[in-house]
Amino acid sequence: MSTKNSNFRESNDFIQSLERGLIVIQAFSEETPQLTVSEASKKTGLSRPAVRRILLTLEALGFAESLNGIYSLTARTLSLGYAYLSSKSIWSLAQPFMRKFADQAGESCSISVLDGADIVYVARVQANRIMRLNLDVGSRLPAHATSMGHILLAHLPEEKLEAVLETIEFNDFTSHTITDHSALLAELRNVRERGWAGVDQQLEEGLRSVAVPLIVNGRVIAAINCSAHAGRVTKEELRGTYLDMLQKTAEDIGNAISGSGRIL
Repeated sequence: MSTKNSNFRESNDFIQSLERGLIVIQAFSEETPQLTVSEASKKTGLSRPAVRRILLTLEALGFAESLNGIYSLTARTLSLGYAYLSSKSIWSLAQPFMRKFADQAGESCSISVLDGADIVYVARVQANRIMRLNLDVGSRLPAHATSMGHILLAHLPEEKLEAVLETIEFNDFTSHTITDHSALLAELRNVRERGWAGVDQQLEEGLRSVAVPLIVNGRVIAAINCSAHAGRVTKEELRGTYLDMLQKTAEDIGNAISGSGRIL
């Protein structure tokens, strides 16, 4: 967390109740779609009375529902995510280029942005293939084990990168996962120098991907990747033919966004 943000948290303008409400909403996930007050309290570190009031408020506003003391979010919470996507309608400009890439390569194409130590998918075109990972817009994955995460981390200012690295839990998803701070830093330096990132089965066995930065007006605004099954596409193919196609796609999307005059 930056000094500026830390100072603001201590000011009278900081609304702690809003912060706590958002923390409770984020406690729900694919792994924990339903929570009791006690479970939500344990997961968030907030007191049970505070969590209870927040969940009752969310329920009254239509963002949550309960049955026998077990709470779950409602579809209305999607409006929070769609508000972001609507305000960032630049991602709709990327869809035709991503679809063209997926059709030509026969592999999935995704765009993500960094949120803390995770990447969040903001656009995705799925190839007509069955993948074990079920990903869509809004999906979150650990940055340290993904090609797009490596791109986004590599282009952070040094001070911000160090702050993010301190929050990473280096879980070993597979035997290939980078689980060391210094090893990740070394890889990020390589990524920044060569302009692309490649991850081979670090997040899931049998899944490899390559990613490049999405640059608009000289600034990295996101990362775009191509993912494929290791048994179908070799590393040489992914980082050869597919990488060239992906770089061209990123360039086309960047030009389209820049030419649109959309505010980022």
